[in-house]
Amino acid sequence: MKTLLATLGCLLFSCLPALASEHAQSAASLTNTTMGYIAIALFVGAYSLVIFEEQLHLRKSKPVMMAAGLIWVLIALTYKQVGIPAETAHDAIIHNITEYAELLLFLLAAMTYINSMEERNVFQALRSWLVSRGFSLRIIFWITGLLAFLISPVADNLTTALLMGAVVMAVAKDNKKFVALACINIVVGANAGGAFSPFGDITTLMVWQKGQVAFGQFFALFFPALINWLVPAAIMSLAISKEVPAALTEKVAMKFGAVRIIILFLATIATAVSFHNFLDLPPAAGMMLGLSYLGFFSYYIKKVEKRELQLDPVLGHQSSGAMEPFDLFKKIARAEWDTLLFFYGVILCVGGLSQFGYLALVSHQMYQGLGATNANVLVGVLSAIVDNIPVMFAVLTMNPDMALGQWLLVTLTAGVGGSLLSIGSAAGVALMGSARGIYTFGAHLKWMPIVALGYAASIYAHLVINSSLF
Repeated sequence: MKTLLATLGCLLFSCLPALASEHAQSAASLTNTTMGYIAIALFVGAYSLVIFEEQLHLRKSKPVMMAAGLIWVLIALTYKQVGIPAETAHDAIIHNITEYAELLLFLLAAMTYINSMEERNVFQALRSWLVSRGFSLRIIFWITGLLAFLISPVADNLTTALLMGAVVMAVAKDNKKFVALACINIVVGANAGGAFSPFGDITTLMVWQKGQVAFGQFFALFFPALINWLVPAAIMSLAISKEVPAALTEKVAMKFGAVRIIILFLATIATAVSFHNFLDLPPAAGMMLGLSYLGFFSYYIKKVEKRELQLDPVLGHQSSGAMEPFDLFKKIARAEWDTLLFFYGVILCVGGLSQFGYLALVSHQMYQGLGATNANVLVGVLSAIVDNIPVMFAVLTMNPDMALGQWLLVTLTAGVGGSLLSIGSAAGVALMGSARGIYTFGAHLKWMPIVALGYAASIYAHLVINSSLF
């Protein structure tokens, strides 16, 4: 992967100055400036540190946050040098911060629900149910992958990955090989499931909002997306033993209010989807409204549990904290802040490179030189290295003249291409946080050729099944 990043950097350095000379008329064509080169070096350097997080023991958020800040300093200085109004850089970074704020609020609400369900023993009870049914690790591997594929079109791929990842950790967190493979399977399944639904992934939302693909037309990607998950899942499952996890000594029961929190979580997802579909409001606003559902219900849980502690003289004198009443803000504090801050760095880094003109120029060169099909396949590969959101944004901004089949193809590749690397999608990054030290960049990289086989199979399936759309 280090070689891959170095090669990418060399390609950018070698080809972009020539591209810049062809597009010098654009105010954002700053690709042949020293500041632009430094920005690329900062971005590649920061991602290199992210890759070696496991060896360096340096949290992944730290290098990308620093790179983001320095890149925007370079933008502000460059704009002053070339006479671009200072308000341009200000407005641009505000736009990027707004994008991050929506993602942050969405994730914060989702993570808080996940933490709340974990505290209420939802996942422990599910583990107990799976073990009591006598399911082997291989069957659990298939169940969690299938659920990730089926839930992500309704929820989003990130929330789905967090949910299924918590189940896997609850079932066999001591079996590192199984957890790593199951997490890869969940990432691939969640990304594939999100690709055929307008609200299954942020990139599909962007394509839908832009009007390039109608709501019902996304479902033409169902079978290609299914193949994208099934091919690597079938191969990886052969490496999973048929071992049955050790039986629990006692049955785990969910705590008071657990089922109602699950229902509130589903209602929150429905609220977020409704905000977008019917009110044209950001889904994050719907998620925060849904978080208020949990807020009021947590108040009720706290009152009930405090009353139980006061009535029970034994529990009331315990000081271990094991019977502390439910506290919503403690669940918010337990959110994976390293992951949330990592997203801040990534969004502002890539947004900064966009201000220098790199994303638009690379997108233009791809569609002019490679043709639509090859370019759309390459978009998926790029989305595994760079975040798929700015890559898709660049394609939509370029607005190449393509048939519906090509727009569906780039929607598919941008959605599932992120599965090639653990850092290529929000689902992968989130699971690296929740399964820290087990599901890592290196663990995913070992199985990248198998994931790539599914990526190629899904593209071929789309070209054959939906040939009439080209």
